[in-house]
Amino acid sequence: MDVALTRDVSPAIARCELTYLDRQPIDYARAVQQHRDYCDRLERVGFEVLRLPADPECPDCCFVEDTAVVVDEVAVIASPRPPVRRAERPAIERALAAYRRIERIEPPATLEGGDVLRMGKTIFVGLSARTNAEGIDVLRRILGPLGYRVVEAAVTGCLHLKSAVTAIDDETLLANPAWLDVTPLSPFEIVPVAEEEPGAANLLRARDELWAHAGFPRTIDRLDRRGWRVTPIDISEFLKAEAALTCKSILFRAPSPRSAGLGRHTLDGAGS
Repeated sequence: MDVALTRDVSPAIARCELTYLDRQPIDYARAVQQHRDYCDRLERVGFEVLRLPADPECPDCCFVEDTAVVVDEVAVIASPRPPVRRAERPAIERALAAYRRIERIEPPATLEGGDVLRMGKTIFVGLSARTNAEGIDVLRRILGPLGYRVVEAAVTGCLHLKSAVTAIDDETLLANPAWLDVTPLSPFEIVPVAEEEPGAANLLRARDELWAHAGFPRTIDRLDRRGWRVTPIDISEFLKAEAALTCKSILFRAPSPRSAGLGRHTLDGAGS
């Protein structure tokens, strides 16, 4: 069973965290409809969509990707840098505990799921404005014994690693090389985004579909001409919040639910 964990849009989304963009008005009703369309499409392609309610005290709560990193063996509850975003974690942990053993990262280590890109058993993690070296080290300590290789990649000019690079398929990445150090990505083929669309690198692989924001037609055309069929999805209101397609869900395989509370452990940047 393929599961998509999502969370409804907070009525406070206009107060979302911003790092690189100037604040623009967000049309809440339109954002709600875009998010509903996104979730409905996930269901149509075969995901069981878990839709958690919004928290009016958490403006960014619909961006669930930042709150956890889920691999086959474990769910790692992340440690967002903005303190207000840490209040999003309990609801996500409760949902994921039904499917995975839980590990946790705590300050001073910071790590957000938007900085984590999994390519098989290699986990690229962005050293960014939101994820620090301590957070990367803690994730390495959790996932290394499970056979994963955690590789750091420096991110500049954008919020998260997956603002600058995501997977097209198992061997190919779509990237904006101006926003990250592509050297660690060298084992994979890199397709650059159209120069006129620097924010176009975020794709979502939804089972047999490849999604891109509809506002990046040149990059979509570039992918189509190379043989990748791309589904345009409109998330224009969420781009104003420095978000992207992958931000709005956590996708994972869950053959059978587990009982909640199976094994919890907390790690922080102090080596505990």
